[in-house]
Amino acid sequence: MKELLKKFENQQPEIVFEWSDSESEAEGWVVINSLRGGAAGGGTRMRKGLDKREVESLAKTMEVKFTVSGPAIGGAKSGINFDPNDPRKEEVLKRWYKSVMPLLKNYYGTGGDLNVDEIHQVIPITESYGLWHPQEGIVNGHFNATEPQKIRKIGQLRQGVSKVLEDPTYTPNGPKKYTVADMITGYGVAEAVRHYYEIWGGQLKGKRAIIQGWGNVGAAAACFLAVEGVKIVGIIDREGGLINEDGYSLDEIRELFLKRDGNKLVADNLISFEEINGKIWDLPAEIFIPAAASRLITKEQAERMVKTGLEVISCGANVPFADPEIFLGPIGLWTDEKVSVIPDFIANCGMARVFAYLMSDAAVVTDDAIFNDVSQTIAKAMRVTYEKNPGKTKIAQASLEIALKQLI
Repeated sequence: MKELLKKFENQQPEIVFEWSDSESEAEGWVVINSLRGGAAGGGTRMRKGLDKREVESLAKTMEVKFTVSGPAIGGAKSGINFDPNDPRKEEVLKRWYKSVMPLLKNYYGTGGDLNVDEIHQVIPITESYGLWHPQEGIVNGHFNATEPQKIRKIGQLRQGVSKVLEDPTYTPNGPKKYTVADMITGYGVAEAVRHYYEIWGGQLKGKRAIIQGWGNVGAAAACFLAVEGVKIVGIIDREGGLINEDGYSLDEIRELFLKRDGNKLVADNLISFEEINGKIWDLPAEIFIPAAASRLITKEQAERMVKTGLEVISCGANVPFADPEIFLGPIGLWTDEKVSVIPDFIANCGMARVFAYLMSDAAVVTDDAIFNDVSQTIAKAMRVTYEKNPGKTKIAQASLEIALKQLI
């Protein structure tokens, strides 16, 4: 596996597109690791301090993810080094998408990612430049779709991704309406935990969970876990957090989901970041959901969680461990050898799978069909891993080896 990994990591990306904004300090990159199957896919993220190396590593992660989610295409990623809280953000995004439009028309499909919203930013901006859908490049490059096929596939994408959820099973009760794109990644992360206990054995109900990050992924995963009877005992977010050793009720978790300010946790009794960061890693819990930014989990934090009885990590964030390596560095490997780590390319493949499903001829555009398809896709990948590795450790390594063998 190490040889395969080294070969894959050291492979030069096929295409690197570099951009400097003419009207601000923003800079950006599209990295296309390969045009496997004639196209490549991966979302657009924005954060201050982002660099080309981060975008390249995420493009390689996407390529591995497509071995699980489909379609059989190459991995790509867009990254913009700019402060997402800057009031000029919208104008920067408009200039960015205008410059990458030829790629998006022909062979690259994108979507939302960190600090870039699929529904409110990616789709309307790209539509204003004449793109039918942000996945149009995949429909053209991979599927070589005829005009009627293209109209059908893009129609399904337009309807499905932005679909307002009607089935109460998949959305928290409240005045605000949520879409498939809002809930699907967090749903997949929670389903990965459910399938883990079904496949490897154990009772999910009554387990305790810690959630890192309260954006769409972490907050939605917490809601879906709470529905299954999991006790959410701790939440750590960028500016603070909450601890309740008895576990928050489903209603309390839903309320915290609905009260969010964008991606920010809002609560009257919020503990400061310094205090929560000092306490949460020693909180007894069996489940950990890292769903904040990449490369945050330190060796010390992992060791402290393992000591308190951690059983499974379902990676909502891409590459959650603070390693410089693209996939598994020393912290990730150490953790994978101590507990069950469901890797990001399986656990958080929900949105990628939705795109693949909606581009297929078999797609049915209902809440139940879309969410069930994601759940089954994750379960299938986990069963394949279980056949290779029925032990409760080294799950991430086994999953990665299965994926790499399909790519090299």
